[in-house]
Amino acid sequence: MPYQRSLDIERRLQSVLRLISSGHFSSPMIAEQIGVSIPTVSRDVTALRERGYEIRSERLRDGWRYVLAPESKKVLPTTHATTTEARQ
Repeated sequence: MPYQRSLDIERRLQSVLRLISSGHFSSPMIAEQIGVSIPTVSRDVTALRERGYEIRSERLRDGWRYVLAPESKKVLPTTHATTTEARQ
């Protein structure tokens, strides 16, 4: 089972990264989309930053969103995991 848990976490991280790369999501929106808690999203963003992704928070008129730096977009992993798969 530890392998499956690791695989689930990797899929979730990839889903979070994909949502962040769109530039339209905040922590609460990502949490709702993927089906996890806001603190989990915060931990995932921290883990992605530790992996070298330059993720920034950007203030909007009505809240915040995450933005992935253009340099980081060049190295996005490709996967077939969907947000539905990340919930399983």
